[in-house]
Amino acid sequence: MSIEILQSGLLATIQDLGRFGSQKYGVIVGGAMDPLAVRIGNILVGNEEGEAAIEITMYGTEILFKEDQLIAITGGQLDPHVDGEKLPMWRPVLIRKGQILHFKALRSGCRAYIAIAGGLEVPEVMGSKSTYLRAGIGGYEGRELRTGDILTFGYLTEHSKTLTKQLQEMPSHFTWSVNYSSFYTFKKKETIRILLGAEYERFTKDSQKKLISSPFKLTVNADRMGYQLEGTKLMLKKQFELLSEGVTYGTIQIPSNGQPIILMADCQTTGGYPKIGQVISADLPRLAQLQPGSEIRFQIVTIDEAEDILIEQEKDIHEVKIGIQFKVAG
Repeated sequence: MSIEILQSGLLATIQDLGRFGSQKYGVIVGGAMDPLAVRIGNILVGNEEGEAAIEITMYGTEILFKEDQLIAITGGQLDPHVDGEKLPMWRPVLIRKGQILHFKALRSGCRAYIAIAGGLEVPEVMGSKSTYLRAGIGGYEGRELRTGDILTFGYLTEHSKTLTKQLQEMPSHFTWSVNYSSFYTFKKKETIRILLGAEYERFTKDSQKKLISSPFKLTVNADRMGYQLEGTKLMLKKQFELLSEGVTYGTIQIPSNGQPIILMADCQTTGGYPKIGQVISADLPRLAQLQPGSEIRFQIVTIDEAEDILIEQEKDIHEVKIGIQFKVAG
């Protein structure tokens, strides 16, 4: 079973939940910009939650299916169509042999994910299938997907086989979809919750106030490595030398120009700019789906609050899993 990339679009890569345990060697975690969308997509097609999916950025990707295949598309609304007909998202769908999947336009969000039953058959590198573009490892030959690439799939789980059979015999049974409203808003203005960074107290009182009272604009300088924001300048009380320290997805650094940079999935393992905040884990998916030009406001929460928010999110995911099992069994 395989698919062929007819058009790569703006950027399409293979991503799972990341490459953990190697940061001490300078190897980034990477992985999907929106790990929540990957998890839900895999749940929908009967894969393990951490299986690799195809991350589609904004628009233009076209894929030819060489065999019948069970898939689910989650994340941003990039207007997916199959042979000219709109394809539903957030539910399992069966694509027939010879059909072409096309992401036509950016409607909301920024990235969509294609989870494919059986998973993608690409080698694991350091425990992950994720593409690390700058190092040229993981994914499909360590690079973005290109026209003519052929991707193959693994073996279906029993859950995937059941879903495929039901879609073949009872397609009208699948009128449901995952209610993603508890996870995403896909708005142009988002409030992103943060923890205080290690150097927060070294910023002026005015800058501390403006961090949460002033909006910031996401500029076009936004990619898998980092988001450059534009807004009021955040200034230190006094300039100082800072040794490079560990950073991670969601770390908010302030360079000398006073404009925040939010480190994203492909960020470096260490950084030397002062850290004013850290985006909480539960808000990373919404952050990943913001388009250039979007407005961001920050809200400070405590570690205990961040943990409670994450626990509630995991409960919602568990309810999604139970709901899907119920629908399939019914």
